[in-house]
Amino acid sequence: MEKELKENIIEELKNKGLLNENEIKDLIIDKVIDKTRDLEMDISFKNELIQNLFNSICRYDILQIMLENKEIDEIMVNGPSSIFYEKEGKIYKEEGNFENVEQLENIIQTIVGRMNRVVNQSKPIVDVRLEDGSRVNVVLKPVAIDGPVLTIRKFNKAFLAMEDLLVKNSINQEVINFLERLVICKYNIFISGGTSSGKTTFLNLLSGFIPENERIVTIEDSAELCIRNISNLIRLEARQINLDSVDSLIDIRTLIRTALRMRPDRIIVGEVRGYEAYDMLTAMNTGHEGSMSTGHANSAKDMLLRLLTMVLVGNDIKEEVGINLIKTGIDIIVHLQRQKDGRKVIGVYELDKEKEGMVLNTLFERNSVNELIKKNDIKNQEKFNVYEKI
Repeated sequence: MEKELKENIIEELKNKGLLNENEIKDLIIDKVIDKTRDLEMDISFKNELIQNLFNSICRYDILQIMLENKEIDEIMVNGPSSIFYEKEGKIYKEEGNFENVEQLENIIQTIVGRMNRVVNQSKPIVDVRLEDGSRVNVVLKPVAIDGPVLTIRKFNKAFLAMEDLLVKNSINQEVINFLERLVICKYNIFISGGTSSGKTTFLNLLSGFIPENERIVTIEDSAELCIRNISNLIRLEARQINLDSVDSLIDIRTLIRTALRMRPDRIIVGEVRGYEAYDMLTAMNTGHEGSMSTGHANSAKDMLLRLLTMVLVGNDIKEEVGINLIKTGIDIIVHLQRQKDGRKVIGVYELDKEKEGMVLNTLFERNSVNELIKKNDIKNQEKFNVYEKI
């Protein structure tokens, strides 16, 4: 019945021309009432049928329910009948599916088209953002051998508080107090971790410790940060090449250089992946203390090596210059990890300014029974002691 109704409604919509969502929903309601008038059908089933038809025609079909479910963090579509989602750190298979590949492709084109982007066989990979800020990655044939792949990282407007992380044993109160002190005293902090380890969420929580009277510029590839306590806030987002012009690209590197002219007290870069690492570290070294950023790595040490690679590639500088740039730019690394029972702070590390090379002083780290314990005192006490005067 649902498939037949959908075909009839779409055909009528084509004949009537463009209609707004309210008019389309009224049409769907009328069609469902007419179709089920002589049938003994529960009102809840009718309402569900109306909603399914509306989602299928105006929204994102079966994905709409998952997008509206606040408990779901990520949606993974590996084809029309292979849909998974992540909830509370665990992955589940969705019982529903798309009717066929064409329906899934239509949804993909709807998502991409609304952001004025294009994806096809000649350009089979695209990253876009939904209206609510959720990140979308699309891969089509011939790159995706078995058909369209759609991955949605949902934007969570109701970010956790540090207290929520305490309940989940993601962190302890001693480390929270320590990090708050670091943020207030303007230590440059870098958050590292693997995919879906909670880096952006943790960056949001750390930003909550920034004093309210400061001027902050945030720079992101896709806007996800949700800083609530700062009124003097400028949010910048990179722009990809769109359909109108190949010259429309504005990358993170350009935005960092632009931010330096905006008189920021701190610069927060959502994530560094390439050449922009050099500009971010330069900003940290030129008076913008208390800046923060994130990056992908399996450990804090690996993060330093990745940063060094980013700095050297594309910039005509020697290795020792790159090392000094990192050492003078970054004070603290907080490493996160996604475990079976949730996302955890694995360790807090200080970049030792006195030793040669890039050496980490372990301040806090998880032990064999998964407890976050203190290992050493911070060596760079100069800024840390400022807290006593505040």
